[in-house]
Amino acid sequence: MLESIRKHSKFVMILLFLLIIPSFIFVGIDQSYFSGSSPTVARVDGQDITQNDWDNMHRYESDRLRAENPGIDSKLLDSPEARYATLERMVRDRVFQVAAQKMHLVTSDAALARTLQSIPAIASLRKPDGSLDADGYRALLAAQGMTPEGYEASLRRDMSLAQVVGNVMNTALATPAVANAAMDAFLQRREIQVAQFMAKDFADQVKPTEAELKAYYQSHVAQFQQAEQAKVEYVVLDLKSVRDAITLNAEDVQTYYKENAARLADGQEERRASHILINAPKSMTAEEREAAKAKAQEIVDKVKADPASFAATAKAQSQDAGSATAGGDLGFFTRGAMVPEFEQVAFALDKGAISDVVESEFGYHIIQVTDVKQPEVPRFEQVREKIENDLKEQQAQRKFAEVAELFANTVYEQSESLQPAVEKLGLKLQTAEGVTREPAADAQPGPLTNEAFLEALFSADSIDNKRNTDAIDLGANEMVSGRVVSYQPAKQLSFEEVTDKVKELFVVQQSAVLARQAGEAKLAEWKADAAKAEGLLPAVVVARDNSVGMPPAVLNAALQAKTDALPAWEGVSLGDAGYAIVKVNKIVPQTERAEDLDRQASLQYVQLMASAEGAAYYELLKKKFDVQFKVARP
Repeated sequence: MLESIRKHSKFVMILLFLLIIPSFIFVGIDQSYFSGSSPTVARVDGQDITQNDWDNMHRYESDRLRAENPGIDSKLLDSPEARYATLERMVRDRVFQVAAQKMHLVTSDAALARTLQSIPAIASLRKPDGSLDADGYRALLAAQGMTPEGYEASLRRDMSLAQVVGNVMNTALATPAVANAAMDAFLQRREIQVAQFMAKDFADQVKPTEAELKAYYQSHVAQFQQAEQAKVEYVVLDLKSVRDAITLNAEDVQTYYKENAARLADGQEERRASHILINAPKSMTAEEREAAKAKAQEIVDKVKADPASFAATAKAQSQDAGSATAGGDLGFFTRGAMVPEFEQVAFALDKGAISDVVESEFGYHIIQVTDVKQPEVPRFEQVREKIENDLKEQQAQRKFAEVAELFANTVYEQSESLQPAVEKLGLKLQTAEGVTREPAADAQPGPLTNEAFLEALFSADSIDNKRNTDAIDLGANEMVSGRVVSYQPAKQLSFEEVTDKVKELFVVQQSAVLARQAGEAKLAEWKADAAKAEGLLPAVVVARDNSVGMPPAVLNAALQAKTDALPAWEGVSLGDAGYAIVKVNKIVPQTERAEDLDRQASLQYVQLMASAEGAAYYELLKKKFDVQFKVARP
């Protein structure tokens, strides 16, 4: 709901550009009160942002993102880049706070009220007399852990900060001619040809000496370290293991069969019915509907007095043209085939019985059930296995919490071994070698890729004392506990241990160098004499919205190449993959764009201009307020 509130605020686009995260008020005593001074990591207008400030904010932000996105990879949040991004946002927030104070930018009560009224979730709380439902408003915010006073103070502050660059960004404009010219250039299409010099094609030319390999090894030592690893034992408690340990009573299985025989039958019960319909659509007046109902009641009285006349009466008086000629017969049908009102009555009547008047969206029905087909009930032996599985599944669901508590207590209280848990609960002891703190990128999901479990396995207590980890909840009724059997710390691998790997990497590197050299030589030759160009792929037309499979580097080079003189030539490094030469043959004329696309392009151009002006103004403010970062960007 809060996300909806934010999304509909008028100033949200400005806040998104600024990447401002609303200020968070940390209640309580700052850690630095006890730990002494905290290092300064940034300074704005003489005001310090300390390491403690940074840590607290990043912790808060990480917790918030984890709560909003339970499946997010925690490693992304804890990376140096993510931490630095938090610091940049703190600096940006502080810059706009200072600017708002010095410019005396405030948000009036009237402006705050207008913004609140523009938020649909809040506007929907207005009473018929125009006043706000105060209790509903307070409940709406309480669901997000906020009070009206706190929310309004935060919103007022955000609106004030938005004014800092909002007035600058709002001045952005562009005439249709300017916008179209800019978007024409941005969406320009070019016909190109590409020549590829793939590194793999030069691999046979690389003949490394032992001295070259040793030199490569020495300059890339960090690539040849063996991560810490462990041999571990672990046991998994899941719903299946609880289910497999359950023994059923034969009498319970028989009782379940008797009580659920109909549900176990193949197919559904079918009913055959006839009906007489007196039309009474909702468009009728109340008097007309009453008259139709009265007519239906007369028919009910008649056919109940003489059930054998039902078919003849249906032919004569039913207003359902589709069934009247068949004496009202609707054939066999199952649940879900008829409107609810009709179905409820049809499946409640005995065979041959006639209903009272039944009202539906079509009018008034008189229903007679003429036949009933019950689905065939399978023999006990046919469904015994299914019944046993169902019963075990039900009991396992009810029993899992109890078994999980026993599992957790056992691995904790008898922490020297997992064997007691195995024997007590009938679990399987599993082993794994070469387990690392960070799972391989291609590792199959499972306990040994779970971050919490790996963190527990590689804790100091687990490694040094070889004790069981606590029971770790993996989610979805699954828990795990493990212990380290043996541990090998990280170590530097010797040249002799990794010679083959060194050679493989050296060949890749040098193949790319040879490919680039060959490509650069051809580029110079073809620029001098385009007639000598050979090996170019067939011409294709590319654009920013149509890469035709070209690598990004090739596409960017093709679209950024100067076209004062055609053909134009560009060389592109493909990294370890090799090198490419791009030949731009011509600029392909734009196709006629639809009017709505022109309007959209113009709007996008203005937004881009506004963002650029806002970014430039922010850079000026950074200089004005002497922004200093005391830590390097990772």
